[in-house]
Amino acid sequence: MKKVLIIEDDPQIIQLLEIHLKDLGCQVFIADRGNHGLLKAIELQPDLIILDVMLPEMDGLEVCQKIRSNNIKSPIIMLTAKSEEIDKVLGLEVGADDYLTKPFSVREFIARVKAIFRRQKMDEAFNDLTQTQKLLEFDNLSINLEMRKVTLDNRRVELSPKEFELLVLLSSNPGKSYDRTKLLNLIWGYDFKGYEHTVNSHINRLRSKIESDMSSPKFILTTWGVGYKFNEEL
Repeated sequence: MKKVLIIEDDPQIIQLLEIHLKDLGCQVFIADRGNHGLLKAIELQPDLIILDVMLPEMDGLEVCQKIRSNNIKSPIIMLTAKSEEIDKVLGLEVGADDYLTKPFSVREFIARVKAIFRRQKMDEAFNDLTQTQKLLEFDNLSINLEMRKVTLDNRRVELSPKEFELLVLLSSNPGKSYDRTKLLNLIWGYDFKGYEHTVNSHINRLRSKIESDMSSPKFILTTWGVGYKFNEEL
């Protein structure tokens, strides 16, 4: 059961979030003041923290900063009534993982929570993989999981985090086809239709970096009518 800490001083919002988090099977803890929330975060080490920006005694930005300075790695979704871009930037700079501006839809909140939980599962799977296997090698392509380093013909290939995660997922399951929606869920954590182009553009960029011939790829193959797979014959 996932532990979720809500740090919020509005009783109506607390009740709304608590109901829907419990519907997701979460164990919910509540703090209505910033300093109390910080102490509970340190004590509980929750799987997710929902943190309001405007709080009594200690504001959410300071709480977030102190949570991170205590080496608590729990994902944080910040809530605020402010919509200015500078507030979003500040929230993310002090260590928040996501940001919702009030008023927000319940559907959007649930989607963000589910996305974070899926990312956690993906990270756990990746950590398990790196513990059992440090290096993936396919012909002239080498993937060092521990160092997050990719080389092609002994030359370093610079990949973005998402490109690296796509490559690791596909290459650690050679021959297994993934459709675009599945890749979107696993790598980005989104389950909305219409974002599949994000997968296509990342696959194209990844191919441009590791394939010598984009028109006839060697590593990442297209499964027609399905999606993509890593070449199992290497």
